[in-house]
Amino acid sequence: MLAKYVVKRLIHAVVVLLAVLVVVWIVVNQLGDPARLILPPSASQQLYEDTREAMGLNRPVLVQFWDSFSGWIVGDFGDSTWQKVPALGLVLGRLPATLILTAITMAIAVPLALALGILSALHPGSLLDRILTTISLAGVSIAEFWLGLMLILVFSVQLGLLPTSGYGGLEYAILPAVALAFRPLGRLAQVARSTLVEEMQKPYITTLRAQGMPESKIVRRHALKNSLIPIITVGGDELAAFLNGAVVIETIFAWPGVGSLFIQAIERRDLPLVLACVFVIAAMVILVNLVIDLAYAWIDPRAALAGGSTRRRRKLHVESMAVPGGENAPLTNATATQSIATVPPPGSGSRTTTP
Repeated sequence: MLAKYVVKRLIHAVVVLLAVLVVVWIVVNQLGDPARLILPPSASQQLYEDTREAMGLNRPVLVQFWDSFSGWIVGDFGDSTWQKVPALGLVLGRLPATLILTAITMAIAVPLALALGILSALHPGSLLDRILTTISLAGVSIAEFWLGLMLILVFSVQLGLLPTSGYGGLEYAILPAVALAFRPLGRLAQVARSTLVEEMQKPYITTLRAQGMPESKIVRRHALKNSLIPIITVGGDELAAFLNGAVVIETIFAWPGVGSLFIQAIERRDLPLVLACVFVIAAMVILVNLVIDLAYAWIDPRAALAGGSTRRRRKLHVESMAVPGGENAPLTNATATQSIATVPPPGSGSRTTTP
């Protein structure tokens, strides 16, 4: 059943990817004459006619579209009019820089966000909770470009600890990764706190506490697992945003990623390169969404059976929190009440397990 679900999602991903390319192709060709866009205003009429002929723009529109579509199928987007090399190869050459920056950013943001969210959820309403909530709100509110400039001013200009920009070793990635990590850190911390606070108030948590299970084990083995759906959703959104290209941060730190290349392609009216960038970005976003869907199916197998929208799968997961199913599954209200009632008094020498 899971294999059928994966195949269905892959087919859907391919259809979405091709639809995105078709829409972008139509929009780009409606912006104006591509030959006029790439030529300087002083270009002669003869040069204009030669450029149109070289780009195949004198052919019927349907023929142009079919040539482009057939090229997409085999990964051929034509040569970049700016760099004079295959457009897709140029984008793929920038992809490792984007993936490295994304990996370092998520490695910083996710553990810290979960730690802040768990600490806040275990002490709701306390001074620690208010301090950590303020930190998470600051992470969401601070503008990335301002934070990036402040990091350069402090750690590069004044202290001289890290390079201001460029691409190379780990030291070049620290400042842009930290600047990017504040937003996902704040969002994930807020989501983790709210879901855990709600989860820790449910009857099955009370039952586990009555049975003497340590609080850390309750959080680690039960509450956190049952709160993963919204956390994974937000984490996937942030990951997709990074893969789209953190254009501002890449520009500030001169990081050679896909986002900065996309902006350069638009500025130079390089239509093949624009299409190649859209293809790679859309493919990565669709892949992230596919991984998230598979994570839903792993956490709650009924998600694979239900299919449909993310909202429907999240609803199913919330409903499944009331279904008993072993040590790691939450209990129903009736089961929780029964378990609390049957907990032996202190000193009885016996412990009652959950039915």
